[in-house]
Amino acid sequence: MRYTRLGATGLEVSEICLGCMSFGVPERGPHPWSLDEETSRPLIRQAIEAGITFFDTANVYSDGTSEEITGRALADFARRDEVVIATKVFGRMRPGPNGAGLSRKAILAEIDHSLRRLGTDYVDLYQIHRFDPDTPIDETMEALHDVVKAGKARYLGASSMPAWQFAKAQFTAERHGWTRFVSMQNHYNLIYREEEREMLPLCADQGVGVIPWSPLARGRLTRPWDEAATARSATDVMTGVLYQPGDRQIVERVLEIAERREVPPARVALAWVQANPTVTAPIVGATAARHIEDAVAATELTLTEKEIARLNEPYTPHAVAGVEVPLR
Repeated sequence: MRYTRLGATGLEVSEICLGCMSFGVPERGPHPWSLDEETSRPLIRQAIEAGITFFDTANVYSDGTSEEITGRALADFARRDEVVIATKVFGRMRPGPNGAGLSRKAILAEIDHSLRRLGTDYVDLYQIHRFDPDTPIDETMEALHDVVKAGKARYLGASSMPAWQFAKAQFTAERHGWTRFVSMQNHYNLIYREEEREMLPLCADQGVGVIPWSPLARGRLTRPWDEAATARSATDVMTGVLYQPGDRQIVERVLEIAERREVPPARVALAWVQANPTVTAPIVGATAARHIEDAVAATELTLTEKEIARLNEPYTPHAVAGVEVPLR
């Protein structure tokens, strides 16, 4: 495993980030395909033993149980200073007023809840899960700055939003001398490349690290288009929203190159994401040992310019997806 800096910071992270949305109590929250604690722990341990030090979760995943499972496993399998723990805030955690969003009240309450569930005094990267149109950006950025100054987070990050909103947040922080975002967790893969228009150039110009979610398009890039659905894809409503039948040719190109290289298609798709110099570390979810094996092996796979061009060629513009404000 190789390690790199997160954007312009001095923070070193593994070139693969393990996405922990896969870990949680299946009966809690909207992810019935998630793995319970007994099944999750060997995968987290495997990731650590493979050299992965970067772990991403969120307060809303499986109603907080993802943070609980991830925190306990990391405490058992690694020293706290050896891992980089990232979590997120915004989604609804309870009914009624102030149970979601990025108000000062919500942020200061949710960071404490996340720390309790993770079993740690601080998170390395605290991220807003989306832009909150109902809260003044000054209020959000000052509250996040106070979280950092209180020692509860080392760095701040953001997730999917239009580039103008991200620029507005960064400008607000800089104007007041508050802590700026050092990373952007956005939707980016071979099937969905709209981030190349504005967000990725903005991040490259500003020295912001990019940690894409769904780099394998929720598994679409790992198997033939018509192959039987997995337990996740059969119940994940977002798969049908994000990816359409017109993307089939791209998947066929991935399978073609994978067959020629004699590697699983997941490695080809991940190698393509990592070939973009703006990308720091793709966030890869895992529900089986082979998923971690493929992710780690992808860091050693270098695609040729001809292969990258062949993968790029079938792409057609997509409607913007993944930046919508989640149900609150």
